[in-house]
Amino acid sequence: MISTQSIQRYSISTIREEALNLLEIGLISLDQPLRILYEYLPAQYWNVIEGELERHDYLLRDRIIDLVGALYWNND
Repeated sequence: MISTQSIQRYSISTIREEALNLLEIGLISLDQPLRILYEYLPAQYWNVIEGELERHDYLLRDRIIDLVGALYWNND
């Protein structure tokens, strides 16, 4: 039997984009550890997300700024 359940892939760029979105709306800050993402990303994908972070040499104690890099905001 073929499963119709889709498995979402969290690439490092997807994780980075999610973190940037959370930063933009003010739910997280640059100085918080990566483990804060547990509160906002789907729990069922955390082994995939954590594995992807580890493949790119990130630890859950590393800071959000380590993942997203320096941000430059344009003031209009």
